[in-house]
Amino acid sequence: MSIGFITTASGASWQDVAVDRQRHRDATIAELHPPLPVLLADNIPLNTTSIPDKILTDEERTITGANVEDLLVKLATGEWSSTAVVQAFMRRAGLAQKLVNCVTELLPDRALRRAAELDEYLATHKKPIGPLHGLPISVKEHIGMKGLDMNGAFIGSVGNTAEKDAVVLEPLWDAGAVFYVRTPEPQTMMQLETSSNLLGETVNPYNTTLTPGGSSGGEGALIGLRGSVLGIGSDIGGSIRSPAAAVGIFGFKPTSGRIATRGWFPMMFGAEHIIPTNGPMSTSLAGLKIFTKTVVDGKMWLKVPSVVPMEWRDTSSYFPDRKLKVGVLWDDGVVKPHPPINRAMTELVEKLKKSENIELIDWKPWKHDLAWEIIASLYFADGGKEVISYVESSGEPFRPLSQWIIRDNPHVKEHTIRSLWDRIIQRDGYREDYAALWNETAKTTSDGKMVDVILCPAAPGVAAKLNTSKYWGYTSQWNLLDYPAVVFPVQDQVSVEKYAPYAYPADYKPKCESDEYNWNLWREHGSEGYRDAPICLQLVSRRFNDESLLEALEIILEEAGLPTTC
Repeated sequence: MSIGFITTASGASWQDVAVDRQRHRDATIAELHPPLPVLLADNIPLNTTSIPDKILTDEERTITGANVEDLLVKLATGEWSSTAVVQAFMRRAGLAQKLVNCVTELLPDRALRRAAELDEYLATHKKPIGPLHGLPISVKEHIGMKGLDMNGAFIGSVGNTAEKDAVVLEPLWDAGAVFYVRTPEPQTMMQLETSSNLLGETVNPYNTTLTPGGSSGGEGALIGLRGSVLGIGSDIGGSIRSPAAAVGIFGFKPTSGRIATRGWFPMMFGAEHIIPTNGPMSTSLAGLKIFTKTVVDGKMWLKVPSVVPMEWRDTSSYFPDRKLKVGVLWDDGVVKPHPPINRAMTELVEKLKKSENIELIDWKPWKHDLAWEIIASLYFADGGKEVISYVESSGEPFRPLSQWIIRDNPHVKEHTIRSLWDRIIQRDGYREDYAALWNETAKTTSDGKMVDVILCPAAPGVAAKLNTSKYWGYTSQWNLLDYPAVVFPVQDQVSVEKYAPYAYPADYKPKCESDEYNWNLWREHGSEGYRDAPICLQLVSRRFNDESLLEALEIILEEAGLPTTC
């Protein structure tokens, strides 16, 4: 327990702890020079994305408008100093906080000290310190940073400081990165939204009545406003891909074991039945590649033996003739996606049909309802006792989606050792059956070779209305199978005029309770309720095909005439 924090352990109420953490966050933003203007809530529109350009300087707009691959060139040559770049991104991050509540704290002292050291190194040695020289990277709060609070959004855990940096940060630091801002996650870290009693609700920059997703929704909202162009999230059920899809950016969940998770907030530490992973979120596909290659090149398996000793493989070698077989999963057979997702899938498939390099095969969903039953029963093998104890330790109330995923979830129960083993047997059996399904695709292709990737929705709709994200199946499916998955934007936003041809049939009959819930959300809010929400889709491959998945996405985007940047 760190000294200097107001904590419930020292007798403070949970409300007092929350006020103190918010005061601390605001104080770190107040250190910026020149100071950011005061923004009145009444003057903030539902779509906040135009606000930063009205406030920031020309130089700040130019810097924060650059993507990872562009920043690295200018930083390596000294055209832009690390100090100027970090300053610009801190100011934009501080502004993003005022608009959508997406920051736990800025790190101005650390970041500017690091930036100055990098500038001096470049001036002295006439070369960058490493491949990420001067690049600002944002970090989700529960990924530990030495000497800083690591509370996992539990009020009772405020004051627990990390003894050292999480392992994933080490290769990034060695490559020259600058960590300058931390971002929030939700209570329990098991929501597809970002809502806590500690810092409140993070909202979507494109429409503040919507969520930016979760649990890495702080990262998503920050990157959506370009307060960052590369951040670190984590994913056990969609926590990278949900926010990436909600705000229209790129997000990558690698196969578990490619990137170390050592150094996280210790909730359910030691559980191995569903293994989470770290991964990047970025404004460009290149940002995902650069991050993942840098981390894997750090050979984390030498420190953390559970990391698979697999070098990063050259992505250009996978499809030298650009020929690609794509399975198309229109819906998962459980919940029918909303019209904007159906439209995006249809339009992308029509574009790919025109390509001589892409062969499309319909992918039939196979027992995705069973997949949710299995994974939901494995998330909280102790019946949720540990997570509940973290919440109850401070007296804070359960947030709505925390209540839903743990206490109202019919699949959550306290396992015996035998019942846990039985579920793991069921998990592995499902994985084997799905592998057989994939192998069978060789019988349906023109040359007898299996499908390379699956194209599918990333969610049952665009960014959800706040407190309504109750269907995880489009992302958690791939966590159960431990398949790598990447979310990408299709350069479109929800508007009222576009979706009549993709509407639910007049005589639509929901397939199940979850489908009815999702259907009713569209019936209640319609396209007007989701106005301006970005639209994203998802691409999936088999285990450890991480590199080829990213290469396949690049081919698909180029063949469809879509950009690889936001």
